[in-house]
Amino acid sequence: MKDVPDGYETPLRDLAWHDWLENLERITDDDGYTERLGGQHAAILVEEKPTLLVTFETHQTINAQSELGHPMGWEMVKALGWSHLCVVSDGDTWFRDKHVYGYFDRLVDDGFLEDFDQVIFYGAGLCGYAAAAFSVAAPGAQVLILQPQATLDPGMAEWDQRFRQMRRVSFTDRYGYAPDMLEAADQAFVLYDPEITEDAMHAALFARANVTRFRMRHMGVEMEQSLIRMNVLLRVIAQLSARKLTRHRLARLFRARRDDPGYQFRLLKRLSTDNRPYLVMLLAGKVLEKREAPAFRKAYSRARNRLGIHSTG
Repeated sequence: MKDVPDGYETPLRDLAWHDWLENLERITDDDGYTERLGGQHAAILVEEKPTLLVTFETHQTINAQSELGHPMGWEMVKALGWSHLCVVSDGDTWFRDKHVYGYFDRLVDDGFLEDFDQVIFYGAGLCGYAAAAFSVAAPGAQVLILQPQATLDPGMAEWDQRFRQMRRVSFTDRYGYAPDMLEAADQAFVLYDPEITEDAMHAALFARANVTRFRMRHMGVEMEQSLIRMNVLLRVIAQLSARKLTRHRLARLFRARRDDPGYQFRLLKRLSTDNRPYLVMLLAGKVLEKREAPAFRKAYSRARNRLGIHSTG
């Protein structure tokens, strides 16, 4: 997709699910396909180069995050010229659907994934669960998942009360327990915020010899959006593809958080809650050196007053 055909610039934002898919069918007709997988899922393939990026996304997230209403993976591979397979859901389904299972069964039976030199799976949250679960279809794949759930089976994760609506959905049949599905991966990276208790507990379930669990403290529930805004996500995936991604490199890339407004605000709230006025003053002062921010200005003044520091002159 380095030389992007005109169709790939077509605005698709705010289209209803079926209208969106109809447009994608036309756009991908020449160098891929858009295949509906039952009523709530679809597979969108753009076949270019021998590296395949497989992303799991929801239509709602795409519509909220993309100005053009395009799969996030399109933006990632435009700069790299990779092939891209987007498996997308209409709603929060965790991709627990027999039509999705059948689609990946066909990919395996046809040897489709074996035709690529490298396959990378990516997803965040419920899509991170799916990326891990279906990565088993491509042994030797590289996997990057953000804040994934390991399972929502009540027998394993009754402590996670966030998604009670999924309690009746089976997570114990095919492509079920995500950590076990990673055993065939070459390497996998699980990024999570340890301040979110449920995310940390799910991350612990992913402990495997081929899995690196990396803490992204104070990134909050919108880690994916933050990493995109910080121009970090694409760089992480590129280093994963080059097999150069390590804890040290992640830590270096994660330094970009220091200039991210969302991270700064979450850190300010935590320091304030922990009653750390000196650190609040230092953080707010650094932020105010670069931009005017009323919340930080107020916190800076309050912290100085608490520390007994008063302006002179």
